[in-house]
Amino acid sequence: MSANPFLSKSTLEYELPPFELIMESHYLEAFYAGMREQLLEIEAILANTEVNFENTVEAMERSGAILNRVLAVFYNKSSSDTNDAIDAIEAEIAPKLAAHSDAIRLNPKLFLRIKNLRENSVDLNEEQAWLVERYFRDFAHAGAELSEANRDRVKEINEELSSLQTQFSKKLLADTNDLAVVVENESDLDGLTPNQIAACRAAAESRGLKDKWLITMMNFTGHPLLSSLKNRALREKVMKNSLLKGDRKNENDTKEVLLSTVKLKTERAKLFGLKTHAEFVLQEQTAANPANVHSMLKKLAPAAVKNAQLEGRDIQEIISREASFELASWDWDFYTEKVRAEKYSLDTSAMKPYFELESVLINGVFFAAEKLYGLTFKERPDLIAYHPEARVFEVFNEDESAVGLYIGDFYTRDSKRGGAWMNSLVRQSNLLNQKPVVMNNMNISKPPIGEVTLLSYSETTTLFHEFGHAIHGLLSNVTYPRVSGTAVQRDFVEFPSQVNEMWILWPEVLDNYAIHYQTGERLPQEWVEKLNESSTFNEGHATTSYLAAAILDLAWHSLEDTSKVSSVTEFEANAINEYGLHYAPVPTRYRSTYFSHIFAGGYSAGYYGYIWSEVLDADTVEWFKENGGLTRKNGDHFRNSLMSRGGSVDSMQMFRNFRGRDAKIEPLLRRRGLMQQ
Repeated sequence: MSANPFLSKSTLEYELPPFELIMESHYLEAFYAGMREQLLEIEAILANTEVNFENTVEAMERSGAILNRVLAVFYNKSSSDTNDAIDAIEAEIAPKLAAHSDAIRLNPKLFLRIKNLRENSVDLNEEQAWLVERYFRDFAHAGAELSEANRDRVKEINEELSSLQTQFSKKLLADTNDLAVVVENESDLDGLTPNQIAACRAAAESRGLKDKWLITMMNFTGHPLLSSLKNRALREKVMKNSLLKGDRKNENDTKEVLLSTVKLKTERAKLFGLKTHAEFVLQEQTAANPANVHSMLKKLAPAAVKNAQLEGRDIQEIISREASFELASWDWDFYTEKVRAEKYSLDTSAMKPYFELESVLINGVFFAAEKLYGLTFKERPDLIAYHPEARVFEVFNEDESAVGLYIGDFYTRDSKRGGAWMNSLVRQSNLLNQKPVVMNNMNISKPPIGEVTLLSYSETTTLFHEFGHAIHGLLSNVTYPRVSGTAVQRDFVEFPSQVNEMWILWPEVLDNYAIHYQTGERLPQEWVEKLNESSTFNEGHATTSYLAAAILDLAWHSLEDTSKVSSVTEFEANAINEYGLHYAPVPTRYRSTYFSHIFAGGYSAGYYGYIWSEVLDADTVEWFKENGGLTRKNGDHFRNSLMSRGGSVDSMQMFRNFRGRDAKIEPLLRRRGLMQQ
């Protein structure tokens, strides 16, 4: 046991996990040791007959050190660099962790102590009082106020759901890898850049496919290469494969898993006296209930579909000049670029040489953070991360005081799940004297050795977005880990990351990073102007695709009787049709069978949160523009009133503290080109 690095606090800087010492055999040992330790700590809390904040809530915040260390490392590993052994560990431990969490949150004696503190909170400061309230809600939401029989059933359901979530994730990753499209002839890749073709060849070689090229699938519908591929038959194959993930009636089919998941979630909601899982989830979010979400989405849906149809007509007009086929989903991205070029004389694919990863990261993302918050970044190659491709940076304040560590893991690989995300390896806490260690994962195609990594405009946006989450974690300055960093309500968590996207085209930032990697030329000003002019271009497609997924999520989780669902495909179609969002050339961003956000992640009945948060984001962007933009004064106000507060204050109150009022929806409607004429 003494050789297990999880059993004691890391002695490395910032408590960075000692990755070079961690072996797969350490995980299960540490999980079980950590759970045992935390239950003993809870027993010690209950043994004290006196009830106060320090010996109850604060003691709970200090508990579970071993478990927290292994949780952070393992679940980062399982999403960023998994293998069969890791998958097996996750399958074993997931239900055990669910049971462990329930053993604490459904402990009636512990809940009684928290209720006592909640009713006698007059001597607590603001953060302490809110923390007690959060614990009370956590426990009540877990089922602490239910009857013993219902609590026992909730425990069983939670264990089953954790297993199903692991199964969904494992099946989806396997099917996603299996659906990669093998290309036999390089000529079929006409339209791609030499770097993109080389990346496809490298992907094939990594799987032992000699003299072939491979287009690996993404976790969402479609593929970035569809905007460039001239071969229509290949575009069709890529799009259809992307839509098939988890839906092929093979060993990796996810339909039975998702149906079982929905059924159990519905049953659990009814144990709480609610009709649906959506009601159960939303009562703890800023939206409060499904009706409020639908009210907002219904303001967006009709205009979004109308705009998408208008965009489709423009595309069809160009197609009809060249051929006799009707617009299909696999044509959209390719011909959209032609429409963009015709309408705005803008070719976004020609911009890639100006978006070189190193420059975007150092001279763009980091530069904006320095100008706004006074942060600086120093790469630390001496600090070892969990994978050779993951890079570690030390972060400092303007006065050179230490902030924490930032880890960037940017390239795709078969062992990494799709998409892009942020994780915390160490959460900031003044109580535990911990500074944050945060990381970003992306899935950028890795170029051949010696070649630079060129990003699309979309990938550049994703990097700025995910770094917004990282900044939220890095700027955290709270006492208690429960409310640290991104530990806010689910439909608020995307807000800081969306705000960070505004700096992509901010003149001072763009001029610093958008530099041609070969010539040193800056992105031409006329292109920048065209980007701004075309800011609402293709937003009908983007909004319709997103809203269809958000509605699909709500539809699954608004079911009162899952036995009536005879076909997943039919249910999907009906849900999207009933909301008026069906438009064949614009499929939903996620079909149910690969909707890992809601069936293998924490977004069930919460995918609406992206656009819900964007209401706050768009209003915030207007505030920055009205107040001078990228200034230290503005950064300090945003940092002090919101970014540093984590979840230590009610989310909407934090926004009001920053903005001086509630958010308005009009800035979002203008941004997405959805204002009714």
